[in-house]
Amino acid sequence: MSEELGKIEKPPVERFKKGRKLFFVPLVFNNAEPPDDYLEKFNRYWEQVAGHITELVGKLGDVNRIYHELIAEPGEAGSKAINALNEKSSKIVQSCLEKKAQLEALEEGDILMEFMDWNRCLLIGLQNPRVVTKVYEAYLEAAKKRNEGIARRINETLKPDEIGLLLMRENHQVQWAPDIQVFYIAPPALDEIKRWIREQEQKSGEDN
Repeated sequence: MSEELGKIEKPPVERFKKGRKLFFVPLVFNNAEPPDDYLEKFNRYWEQVAGHITELVGKLGDVNRIYHELIAEPGEAGSKAINALNEKSSKIVQSCLEKKAQLEALEEGDILMEFMDWNRCLLIGLQNPRVVTKVYEAYLEAAKKRNEGIARRINETLKPDEIGLLLMRENHQVQWAPDIQVFYIAPPALDEIKRWIREQEQKSGEDN
């Protein structure tokens, strides 16, 4: 079950009082020197995410467990890694940690590194078709193992009636356990960011 905040009418809260719940926040990154128009949308997005989480917490309860993409260590080590990765998502995580939430390791380190290495191989621009095919097949297999590991980790650690917070990019293919109610947090600024990216890609294509 997935409910998208900011885009559809929200159903009665009583419907979700029981059972495991997962607040899904699309992970949006920033470049080292972003254009001002993107930076404004980026900052507004994370402000709106914080507001939506506060709204959900007020109606459903505090977050018990936190999961963050690319993080393979729990606790303080994982928190430091998040801070180095994304300052905005780190603030969201820290806010939940201050309320006694627990940061879990979402990724399995070896599988994550394998996935990232195969991805790097694809990005360097391989020439031989047979090599490209083999690398792509290995990449897909690593991605499958990674997605299964993420789903398994959440299923094993998110206890009955607990609330989890997951920060992860949208283009994942993770299949959640069927009893987990997923709340997709999609504030208006997310569409603005997507539109901005499409426009930049279109301009780049026209220039080429």
